[in-house]
Amino acid sequence: MAGPQNLTIALSKGRIFKDTLPLLERVGIRPSDDPDTSRKLILDTNEPHIKLVIIRASDVPTYVEYGAADLGVAGKDVLMEHSGEGLYEPLDLGIARCRLMVAGRPGAADGPGRLRVATKYVHSARAFFAAKGVQAEVIKLYGSMELAPIVGLADCIVDVVDTGNTLKANGLVPLEHMADISSRLVVNRASMKMKHEAVKRFIAAMRDAVAGGTEEV
Repeated sequence: MAGPQNLTIALSKGRIFKDTLPLLERVGIRPSDDPDTSRKLILDTNEPHIKLVIIRASDVPTYVEYGAADLGVAGKDVLMEHSGEGLYEPLDLGIARCRLMVAGRPGAADGPGRLRVATKYVHSARAFFAAKGVQAEVIKLYGSMELAPIVGLADCIVDVVDTGNTLKANGLVPLEHMADISSRLVVNRASMKMKHEAVKRFIAAMRDAVAGGTEEV
């Protein structure tokens, strides 16, 4: 009889990993190393057929789409920005919750004329303002979004907001709500077919874990 099919799960360091760990624990999966202290990029687990790949959050959908990982956990903000087609998104894990917002100085988005918007969410920002019929020049930044309106680089920003404390500390306020964000389980389409039983079992176990139950993979 064939043994369990191997599964590789892509995760990112930080909040998503920390919030995913309790769910993995509920389904009986524990990493052998702590990603915060280990230099390993591929972590073994207590389940010999399951490995964790630790990568940048923005790269998770790409690794899953191209089959370098069978499954992954990614924020909805990252998935909205990712234009690939090779993914299923079967489960909202309900973790790492935040909001995708337009933010800036009070009234910054109200004036006439073309808006300058700084963000790393270029695709989402363009689609949002186009749907509103607002002309917007989108400037791609990779960090410190709040600085852009302060120094005059942009009128406003598009970014994820958790508590809003960073905005407030820099004299900015939320202006428009774009989307509620949480982390989702994503699955490679080929893996869903080739490793159907293993993937289906993992999804079912994670769904049960999200609901508060315990079901080992």
